Amino acid sequence: MKKLRSYYSNVRHHQNHHHHHHHNNVVSSERKWIIFPLLIGSIFALFLLFLTTTLTSPTGIRFLPFTRPVLLTGSGSSAFVESKIKPQPISSLPSPPRFAYLISGSAGDGKSLRRTLLALYHPNNREGADWDWFINLSSSDYPLVTQDDLLHIFSHLPRDLNFIDHTSNIGWKASQRAKPVIIDPGLYLNKKSDVFWVTQRRSIPTAFKLFTGSAWMALSRPFIDYCIWGWDNLPRTVLMYYSNFLSSPEGYFHTVLCNAEEFRNTTVNSDLHFISWDNPPKQHPHHLTHADMTKMIDSNAPFARKFRREDPVLDKIDDDLLNRGPGMATPGGWCIGSYENGSDPCAVIGETDVIRPGPGARRLENLVTSLLSTENFRSKQCK
Repeated sequence: MKKLRSYYSNVRHHQNHHHHHHHNNVVSSERKWIIFPLLIGSIFALFLLFLTTTLTSPTGIRFLPFTRPVLLTGSGSSAFVESKIKPQPISSLPSPPRFAYLISGSAGDGKSLRRTLLALYHPNNREGADWDWFINLSSSDYPLVTQDDLLHIFSHLPRDLNFIDHTSNIGWKASQRAKPVIIDPGLYLNKKSDVFWVTQRRSIPTAFKLFTGSAWMALSRPFIDYCIWGWDNLPRTVLMYYSNFLSSPEGYFHTVLCNAEEFRNTTVNSDLHFISWDNPPKQHPHHLTHADMTKMIDSNAPFARKFRREDPVLDKIDDDLLNRGPGMATPGGWCIGSYENGSDPCAVIGETDVIRPGPGARRLENLVTSLLSTENFRSKQCK
């Protein structure tokens, strides 16, 4: 953990060096104008626009309600970290972050969406305005670590880091994505319809450099604020360009991040996913099964995709990695109910800032340490 923290200090040093002249302007009272419903609504609007320009236009995005258990305070639970670390007073530990998740799905994905929501649930996520990272997933994604594992590691990270797989080598996408112009009827029709192509083609932009990469990411609150408010107009300009771009989630945020001087040095080149691809990669990855279990664990990634609906490997992940019972939330330090007779320990909530990381935290620590190393962090940014 000491080694990991030294990397965090190194990252902060680099960020202060690159962003000191921007910091005072960015962290201003203007940020306090943000109204939470407008913020979340704007994020959802962006993704609704992007998700309607994929190869098969989805029928919609669904958000399932979660019934909140009884809240109790004053429990005797206490936080702890890995066994090799000496316990510290709670007041000296970094405050845990909060994640704002967007989970997308289409018709027939209801059970998968509910399962993913339960696997990701934590009382502090998607509540209130004080979230720190925005993470987008789909109903075919699933976590490989508990929320306590994720919160534990991310609590030690600079909160302006953006985890996004990106490259400026757009390859075949230049001719098949960037130059063609499409019209997506899904933007204005109720019924599902394929996109159609405009005969005229356009040139590659010169006002900004195109970047591409994975459609799955964990974006910081400061960067999402920038995308919504767009105080230098770059986010709006790039948004208009990508409004008729096929599979725009694979390029919009990458392009804005890497063209914005204020944020280009905050990127970590990873989508935090284990994905099984052909070599060379085809349009869609393999569906994961029991045979991929060891590879998923060894990847140290906090998420994996793609899974078929209710595939048995999801039960294996629940049992071996998440300790999650059927129809229950993934337990964490906030769960103070009984485990007896198959009871749901999360039916009763204790102190929501109590975190009990497990083996997944050590795996995630190894991944983040590698991503923030001298060899990987700065050398893989926005080139």
